[in-house]
Amino acid sequence: MNKKIFILIVGLMSISLVGIISIQIYWIKDAIKNKQQQFDNNVKIALARTSEKIKDREYSEFIQNTQEFFENNEYRTDAEINTYLFQQIDTTNKKKFSFGGTILAENFKIPGDFVNNDSIIIKRYTGKEDIYFSQVIKSKNSDFKSYIDENHLSTFKLYSDWNKQQLEHMFRQSKRIYPIDQRISNNELNFTIREELVKMNIIQGFKYGVYEDDLATQLKSGYFNIHPNDVNYPLLADDNGNSKYKLYIKFPDEHKNLLSGMVKILGLSLLFIGIIIAAFSASLYQLVRQKKISEIKTDFINNMTHEFKTPIATINLALDAIKNPKIISDEEKVKRYVKMIREENKRMHGQVENVLRISRLEKNQIEISKDATDMHDTIEEAIEHIQLLVDDKKGKVTSHFKAISTEVLGNQFHLTNIIVNILENAIKYSENSPKIDVYTESTNKYFIFKIKDEGIGMGRNAQKYVFDKFYREHKGNIHNVKGHGLGLAYVKEIIESHQGTVYVESEKGKGSLFTVKLPLI
Repeated sequence: MNKKIFILIVGLMSISLVGIISIQIYWIKDAIKNKQQQFDNNVKIALARTSEKIKDREYSEFIQNTQEFFENNEYRTDAEINTYLFQQIDTTNKKKFSFGGTILAENFKIPGDFVNNDSIIIKRYTGKEDIYFSQVIKSKNSDFKSYIDENHLSTFKLYSDWNKQQLEHMFRQSKRIYPIDQRISNNELNFTIREELVKMNIIQGFKYGVYEDDLATQLKSGYFNIHPNDVNYPLLADDNGNSKYKLYIKFPDEHKNLLSGMVKILGLSLLFIGIIIAAFSASLYQLVRQKKISEIKTDFINNMTHEFKTPIATINLALDAIKNPKIISDEEKVKRYVKMIREENKRMHGQVENVLRISRLEKNQIEISKDATDMHDTIEEAIEHIQLLVDDKKGKVTSHFKAISTEVLGNQFHLTNIIVNILENAIKYSENSPKIDVYTESTNKYFIFKIKDEGIGMGRNAQKYVFDKFYREHKGNIHNVKGHGLGLAYVKEIIESHQGTVYVESEKGKGSLFTVKLPLI
């Protein structure tokens, strides 16, 4: 896949993922905000009903207590009677209307809880109204008009609006001298708030406090301090909604209960967000993995082509030489060229066998028989295999055997091969004369050996993939060091088949340290 196309696909997928997650988060925040707003509105409605309920109770008690003064003439000081009469003639319909009535104004001196035991005067207005409907009859021969009564209505009523205004004014003035805690009890306020909250389907615990001009009063539920976000409502407000008292309320577990009511929706949203992230991560991982595999396979094919090209060319040259009449008659030269062909053929066969062997290992098609194996002997045998290569480069392998227990349950052939592979890597990736140290140690459960070199080392990224099949770190020319990236993959497969572990520590320019841990018998 083209690198630009790959970056474009990853970029578009990332933007889409961020967009989807952002929308989900916005929706969740908006849902929580709406739920919070709805909750606050319901609380305000409950507080408004609480305030009205207490106000109505207080006013009803006042009216009930005041009513006896109007029913007892003892408190009436004087009375005044006024009459009135109005007339109107409708010439179109030939009707005459007469309005008449009597108004009784009574003064009541009502004692109150005022300074110096002052009293107040309340006027009560009652009256009788008479309404007459008359028909106007006009004579044909004169302008004389006569009136005939058709109907008469008489009513007696209390002028309640005026009295109500006086009583409300008296109520407001009389209550001004009382502290709020003498007008309302904590029990009443707590019970009323709870009752109104239940009507709004709010059953969680709450705390409240009443403040007068931002100063705390005795009406509160335990320790209470106001916060700018606390819901509040005027208490005992007048007809214009003005009041010096404010009822504040807060819910200690508000957010917990708010989220608990949305737990299913939030859970599903978070689940879907998790699925989207997991699907995106898996897709991105597969894309990167496939791209990496594609690059590794391309490198492998190039390496294999390069590795096979040399022995094939050598075999062709040897065959051409044998065909030469001068060479074919020389038995020694023919044997030398035949040996060269056999060695090159063996070399190609070994490379093919490496590929097939790692494939069979991954598919568990190779049965590895295990016996008691002395690891010190196995390591020494592996060192002997690569000693000529080390000597050719004027290098040195130093052993530091400190392990007390050395027997493991393993296959000596494969264990020897993995040690040889690690040692060969140490030789191949040493720019100067290779200096290799082999350390061994043992614990109660494990035999541990370490192979340290002073080669070119590798970066952190290479350390992550060094045990992957076909992986090889290179700079520019992939053929600067021969190999197919199968040796360390084979090492890992064999170690894991022996229930062991292998890992590498390395730093560029300072060499590498391979550590293998195998369980003891």
